[in-house]
Amino acid sequence: MKLKNKLFMDKNKGFTLIELLVVVSIIGILMGLSLFSFQNSKKSGRDAKRKSDLELIRSGIEIYRADCGEYPTSDLLGTTTLIGNDSTDSCLIDNEYINNVPTDPQDPTRTYRYFSDGITYEICTSLENVTGTSVTCGGSSNCGETCNYKVENP
Repeated sequence: MKLKNKLFMDKNKGFTLIELLVVVSIIGILMGLSLFSFQNSKKSGRDAKRKSDLELIRSGIEIYRADCGEYPTSDLLGTTTLIGNDSTDSCLIDNEYINNVPTDPQDPTRTYRYFSDGITYEICTSLENVTGTSVTCGGSSNCGETCNYKVENP
């Protein structure tokens, strides 16, 4: 009799198929939600990098203006460095204002657009987590996608 009860008790141990399906479904839902949150945090991180890059460019441009008397008018974002132009004694060609002009952290087709008439400047980019707004830089709103973030001279 003891052997028969032992076999019967062992048979009832474990999980049913329904219980396993419920647990697997809950785990799947939690993984899906966490993946969605992770994707949004990656976008936010890239947007923060883009804003930081524009502030770095702004700093270099302001130092350039202090030495050279005007903002650079060429599209410095197509180059790798921003150097002086020998226009004044303090704006020597040996002066390096931006060592490595930053580029978009994710996509080379997204660009940092720069426009200047020598007196004012605008730097624009396209952020991933901003929708519905559009800005122009030098009359264009093309930053690889629609420009939606702008930095201007103070």
